[in-house]
Amino acid sequence: MTKQPQSKIKIQLANARLYLVTCQELSENRDTLKTVEQALKGGVDIVQLREYSLNDSELLAMSKEVRRLTAKHNALFIVNNRPDIAMISGADGVHLGQDDLPLFEARKILGKDKIIGVSTHGMDQARKAIKERADYIGVGPVYPTQTKKNVVPPVTLDYVRKVAAAGFKIPFFAIGGIKLHNVGEVLRAGASRVAVVTGIVGALKVKKVTGEFKEIILKYPLEKA
Repeated sequence: MTKQPQSKIKIQLANARLYLVTCQELSENRDTLKTVEQALKGGVDIVQLREYSLNDSELLAMSKEVRRLTAKHNALFIVNNRPDIAMISGADGVHLGQDDLPLFEARKILGKDKIIGVSTHGMDQARKAIKERADYIGVGPVYPTQTKKNVVPPVTLDYVRKVAAAGFKIPFFAIGGIKLHNVGEVLRAGASRVAVVTGIVGALKVKKVTGEFKEIILKYPLEKA
């Protein structure tokens, strides 16, 4: 069977190293759009809009603005948990948690060319996501984190090592409690892509910290999926 050529956004995904997940509550009282713009200037490759406090109309309006910013900086834009908002705003895809809409249902809305990522907390979930044709998986939370507090226990670096050793044919992003002081050990455990929430949105100098994350990550080889 002839392998179909990848779309532009999936080629971008394959080369992405640093993934920002937004969270207004953790952003030092800064506006989300200002945080996103500074992070894009610092070098993030993907922005996921994850803002649970917004109603639907507010989320759509912000999605359109994040789409504009990410397009300007040639970065990917992912909406958390809302394929409808992703589709209307022109996002590149959606990210699903374990309790969100099933992947195949999201695919019906978005079509085959959009990106769908899935959070995983163990190897069974990772294999299931891959079987269902996720475009990437999140691996975490690696460390205790404010965004998953009392919800999902840390999977530790052991899960990162297992996923890295499995040689899955899609990208994976380590996530959860990753900061500048521990990102190196995550990368040494086998991750070559990292997603960051508080470590960037909670920084006093977002652009500077983003650049520091990117500099560290680029010291490690990218394992092509």
